[in-house]
Amino acid sequence: MDSVFLEQLVTYGTVFLFCAVIFFIYLRKKNKTTKQTLKKVAIAKEEGLYEPVSLHPYIDPNACIGSGACIKACPEKDILGMVNGQAQAVNASNCVGHGACFHACPVEAITLRIGTEERGVELPHVNQNFETNIPGIYIAGELGGMGLIKNSVEQGQQAVDSIVKSNKSNPQNVLDVAVIGAGPAGISATLAAKKHELSSITLEQDSLGGAVFTFPRSKVVMTSPMHLPLHGKVKLHDTSKKELLDLWNKVISENNISIQENTKVENITPLKDNTFKVVTASGEEHLANNVIIAIGRRGSPRKLGIPGEDTEKVAYRLLEPELISGKNIVVVGGGDSAMEAAMLLMEENNVHLLCRSDSFTRSKPKNREKIKTAIDEKKLDVVFNSNLTEITEENCIFNVETEGDKKVPNDLVYIFAGGLLPTAFLERAGVEVTKRFGYTVKKHK
Repeated sequence: MDSVFLEQLVTYGTVFLFCAVIFFIYLRKKNKTTKQTLKKVAIAKEEGLYEPVSLHPYIDPNACIGSGACIKACPEKDILGMVNGQAQAVNASNCVGHGACFHACPVEAITLRIGTEERGVELPHVNQNFETNIPGIYIAGELGGMGLIKNSVEQGQQAVDSIVKSNKSNPQNVLDVAVIGAGPAGISATLAAKKHELSSITLEQDSLGGAVFTFPRSKVVMTSPMHLPLHGKVKLHDTSKKELLDLWNKVISENNISIQENTKVENITPLKDNTFKVVTASGEEHLANNVIIAIGRRGSPRKLGIPGEDTEKVAYRLLEPELISGKNIVVVGGGDSAMEAAMLLMEENNVHLLCRSDSFTRSKPKNREKIKTAIDEKKLDVVFNSNLTEITEENCIFNVETEGDKKVPNDLVYIFAGGLLPTAFLERAGVEVTKRFGYTVKKHK
């Protein structure tokens, strides 16, 4: 009896010891992970990357069970981390709105939000069918708060599906739908309209692809499998801008669709018969029964308002950098677009990058690493705390804090100062725009 008891005691003791070791290892790993994450959070706060700037995950601490599924599902690096066994945002500013974390969470502890409790984001009023407060005007894509190519493509198609379901009567000699913008959402809406045999016109202020077209040619577009109307499932993960544009051009050409490029829409006017008059900058008018606005959040590029900015040597996007060589070039901006443009041009040109702040903030870590290497190798001249004040025929004049005015020769000037939110454009059409704080975006699982 004593021997049996001793054997059981040894067995229980062994099991207990084994469990204790496992628990100790778990706690040790948990504490190590927490310290690593908190260190990353501290760095993110120092670099200005902790606070989100667009669509981002919000983790409910009362619901999170610490499965880590959200971290494994996120295609980006160090957007989320684990602190004391629960998920937490780390570099929220770098989140591009994939929504993979939202879909992966087994207990629905994650919601997707725009803005924070302290920092609001202006958003137009859009219902679950992508229709604004003005019946017949729809908004799809980034302008409505949901970025990412895949999301925009889905919304463009869904907006057209909503128009079809509305069964809105259409007067004679009026287009079924006018699509404003030919980015991912606009292209998808155009293809979906063709699929449903709707009469339509698509107007784009720049070129096919919208913001995607303005990416440097070598820039990689992060996307994921998506369904493109009239084409089917597209399996793209890491693809170049050219490959994506070639696909869109192919589908549009195969379906005999025409996109009216270099046509900026100035006004959308609701008419008494519930149709809309769409007026372009050149005075061209179109009547449409419905309008889908898919122009992105940036609208038109923000200008500096300085002498010489209206000369031909000034541009707000970089196209075909491989064709530019032997030039004195000034790039203005402290974000990813400016950094990427400067690095693409620096090998074959003499490039000065003017940055208003004292460091590169709200930019991708990889870009900061690359540009630091470029500076160390003297391939690029970066001037921090600088403001461009005038562009003359031969020079760019800028002011440097504590140093005064300076000038550098220029052949070309690229300004990346962001874009203007098209609030006035929307409000002229009657669309309500409100600043939202911590606004939860409804995204179906």
